[in-house]
Amino acid sequence: MKRFIPILGLLLLAIGGVSYAIAGAMQTYMAALIWAGLLCLLFFFYVSFSDIKNILSGRSAKYGANTALMTGVFVVLLIFTVFMSTKYKAKWDMTATKRYTLSNQTLKLLGSLKKDIEAVAFYRGDERTRQAMQDLLSEYKHNSPRFTYQFIDPDKNPALAAKYNVTSYRTTLIRSGNKEEVVGFESEEKLTNALLKVSRDEVKTIYFLKGHGENNILDMQNSGYKAAKEAVEKENYLVKEVVLLTLEKVPDDAAVLVVSGPKKELLPDEIKKLTAYINRGGKVLFMLDPGTVPQIVAYLKDFGFQVGDDIIIDKLSQVFGANYLTPVVTEYDKDHPITKEFNVASFFPLARSVDIESDPAKGRYDLAKTGDASWAETNKKALEEGKAEYNEGKDKKGPVSIAAVAAVEVGEGEHGGHNKDVEGKKTYAKLVVLGDSDFVNNTNINLAGNKDFFLNTVNWLAEEADMISIRKKEPDATPVVLTASQGRLIFWLPVIIIPSLVLVTGIGILTRRRQKK
Repeated sequence: MKRFIPILGLLLLAIGGVSYAIAGAMQTYMAALIWAGLLCLLFFFYVSFSDIKNILSGRSAKYGANTALMTGVFVVLLIFTVFMSTKYKAKWDMTATKRYTLSNQTLKLLGSLKKDIEAVAFYRGDERTRQAMQDLLSEYKHNSPRFTYQFIDPDKNPALAAKYNVTSYRTTLIRSGNKEEVVGFESEEKLTNALLKVSRDEVKTIYFLKGHGENNILDMQNSGYKAAKEAVEKENYLVKEVVLLTLEKVPDDAAVLVVSGPKKELLPDEIKKLTAYINRGGKVLFMLDPGTVPQIVAYLKDFGFQVGDDIIIDKLSQVFGANYLTPVVTEYDKDHPITKEFNVASFFPLARSVDIESDPAKGRYDLAKTGDASWAETNKKALEEGKAEYNEGKDKKGPVSIAAVAAVEVGEGEHGGHNKDVEGKKTYAKLVVLGDSDFVNNTNINLAGNKDFFLNTVNWLAEEADMISIRKKEPDATPVVLTASQGRLIFWLPVIIIPSLVLVTGIGILTRRRQKK
């Protein structure tokens, strides 16, 4: 009977200790189990003291001491390894969609922070989504010394919740100085947008030209630009429409003017206003569909752009499930910031060629080109009859440029103006011309790299270099969310309980074999 007492004591200690580890809080029955286990062990040591003394003085005890010493060294090394891994973290995201890796856009933003940012997350201790937000915030902190965060339980600290004027759970405040933004869900996109708003001193305005049949930024139909407008707004810009006929000039707060798919020509007075905007260092994005606005095409020729009166044919597009009138772009200029790190295919349905003579000194680049299997078809009649084919000397053989950029030094000359700003530095206008506008309508904006290419262009024109990146796609899979107790159970069961049972069983078998000998 006496030999069962230590087994009972150890069992009671194990049950009480594991229950405490899983629950996360000491309860009365747990304390009673642990205390009863300790009493059983103390009683066993008292009544078996002489037997224990004889065992420890024997030869087997020496070998046992050596084993204990080696075990102790192993445990110390294990603890040291855990400590070092906690202090110096290294992680690898093995998921197919890189679910646990921050997007390049977020990483660039965190790396360029010039202000201290604090996140205050209000979650209950047992809130099932708390861990997801904590994982996300810890990634932000890991990538920027200027980012800090803390969690507050509104139930335990109602005074702090009242101080921050928080009335609901799952609320995270992003604060910097006097600026504050509220994030209601565990979303990298929402968190990064909040960071943008509190870290920037101003919100820049992107204007879309209106009045010439341009794509409507309020239209929710397939050909509309509502999705493009929302995508730009998510980059923390203010988006507005502008009708030049009703204004004396392009608004002074225009960070970028977008001319998207005009069907009619600009009037001479509007051209003058556009030129005046360029002369003061304006940034303009032209997206011109095939067969439209020849006067604007001629206007852009003065800045070095060659916008073709053609339609690009691309046989490679059929491999991707599109028709041959949807050229696929996989070749990008790696020297220009817009496309330097861009490696995603883009699709341009019904596009025309746009060339410029490459000259880095003048900021002139062909940004994106179609493949070798493409050409710029000039015979529109043959195209309508379905008989289009490449003709040497008439058509332009691929790769065909579909987008080009130029940095125009504003100085005395044909377009007038001044070439120095108040600090004596040269002033440059920036122009980007694309041979298609449909690639970012509501139907096509989410195709491969279309949205990223468009937003990178807008960000470069708006002089927000830290926002030029390939944005993270939303994951398809849904993660399993565990409560805190479930998480501790998942840890204790395979890591502690099962291995300890195997260890105890092995020791028991070894002891029985020695007793039989």
